[in-house]
Amino acid sequence: MQPTKDTRRAPRERFSIPIRADDRSLIEQAAKATGKTPTAFVREAARAAAEEVLLEQTLIVGSPEAYAAFLARLERPPIPNERLRKTLRMPAPWEKS
Repeated sequence: MQPTKDTRRAPRERFSIPIRADDRSLIEQAAKATGKTPTAFVREAARAAAEEVLLEQTLIVGSPEAYAAFLARLERPPIPNERLRKTLRMPAPWEKS
């Protein structure tokens, strides 16, 4: 999830944590590999992890009828189309040589 324009303009705050030397080295290597600063790398990784945790906690509530309709749709086979046929003909990424 990208920050909105308003969030980018918000004043920045410091967030300090103690870190072991080997953790710092690993983070610096990963940041360099992605072309980011260590600060940007840690900020993005922490934000992504936080969003994932919160999304896992999200409760979706629906009526029994809506749930039954949802399950029925999941069990319905996809409607064949050229894009689906092409995808099914492609080798899996781990099967490519």
